[in-house]
Amino acid sequence: MTKPNLLHVVKSVLAAAIGVQSEKNREIDFKHGSLPAYIIVGLIGTVLFILAIVAIVKLVTS
Repeated sequence: MTKPNLLHVVKSVLAAAIGVQSEKNREIDFKHGSLPAYIIVGLIGTVLFILAIVAIVKLVTS
């Protein structure tokens, strides 16, 4: 198996964030993945999630 591509990293981070990561994908992530890639995608996802929540709250309260 080669290094996971960006799409795999994004799908893996999203699956792990909601708690449905498969054992097979987790093994691929730990054996072939790059830790900085997962951290960066996780941070970007977290920032986007927070911005979405802020936007929804502003829309509801205005």
